Amino acid sequence: MQYRVDPKSGNKLSVLGFGCMRFPRGISIDFAKSEKLVLDAIERGVNYFDTAYVYGGSEDTLGEILYKNNVREKIFLATKLPHGKCKTYEDFDRLFNEQLRRLKTDYIDYYLIHNLPDMAAWNAVSAVGLEKWLAKKKTSGQIRHVGFSFHGTQAAFLELLDVYPWEFCQIQYNYMNETYQAGRLGLQKAHEKGLPVIIMEPLLGGRLASGVPKKAVKLFGEANPDITPAAWAMKWLWNQPEVTVVLSGMNASEQLDDNISTAENAFADSLADSELAVFRKVKAVFEESYKVPCTGCNYCMPCPKNVNIPGCFAAYNASYANGFVTGMTQYLTSTDALHSSGGKRVTNCVKCGACVKKCPQHINIPLELGNVKKKLEPFWFGAVLKIAEQMAGGKQ
Repeated sequence: MQYRVDPKSGNKLSVLGFGCMRFPRGISIDFAKSEKLVLDAIERGVNYFDTAYVYGGSEDTLGEILYKNNVREKIFLATKLPHGKCKTYEDFDRLFNEQLRRLKTDYIDYYLIHNLPDMAAWNAVSAVGLEKWLAKKKTSGQIRHVGFSFHGTQAAFLELLDVYPWEFCQIQYNYMNETYQAGRLGLQKAHEKGLPVIIMEPLLGGRLASGVPKKAVKLFGEANPDITPAAWAMKWLWNQPEVTVVLSGMNASEQLDDNISTAENAFADSLADSELAVFRKVKAVFEESYKVPCTGCNYCMPCPKNVNIPGCFAAYNASYANGFVTGMTQYLTSTDALHSSGGKRVTNCVKCGACVKKCPQHINIPLELGNVKKKLEPFWFGAVLKIAEQMAGGKQ
């Protein structure tokens, strides 16, 4: 495992961090599988683990794993304050104490203000006394380092960098998001201020791993058949010296193996010009194939009308990237269209807009769901469903 130094503290952080939002799940988090992955990662040198208050069950699961196996002191633990829930000064302690209880610890190494989008949000939480509270927690040692995670405009990110003596930050960044949100400029500005930069969504919710268009897979394979598309994406990030840690939401041992194998050679400025040229070609293919920048984070869920919003967008994108039949098959499966009346289909959307304010990608979800409907529920779709229902009824 390679390590990069946090210039604010001198901590040596593993270049690969474990993002705990996507622990293996059935109906709920699969504790045994998650435990195996976490312990394997620690044994192989991963020492930065990231979770959040709003990642359903994640803090409890990670806390139990660390406590049960007595490995808390082997890692740097990061979690996040849901600032939107902080309406009074007392809310800070209420939420933080609950996080300590869940995580079975008495301190947090890296504490983030979660999804701080702009100055308006900062001013609102500051007015409740956030800075005073953070100072108190830092003095007590319960919080070691303060940072923020970001999903907003580049201009807003640059403003936020100067409003508080941050000790680190976390941004969405990958080869398809080079100019999106904080972007490369934000990465560089944070680095210039001496902040370690933690990268989230390096694979765009899996799109840069298993959702790569066939033409792009071919381009990667021609350049180096021994490297997976996911490894290419990680190498692109680690090639940049301004990147400190890259978080990956690993939920299978194969993903952990691939990432660690790549991380062992994660050297800055190691990509050749010919390899960088491959990324330019791949980006062009993606821009042709992918229509909605959904990462599958599920922040928009649950939908009040039961629409599987991330599933609809994934199928829609797949219909362009991998062909209509693949997209339609994925749509039918992810929306239970053949198993229940209406299921989780896009047709259930009433354009209430509840999802729009929750989306960190700022997608106009009702508008894009309308495009999904046009593509994946063509004029003959209803007739096919009726035939399928009749056939299913005849078998009962």
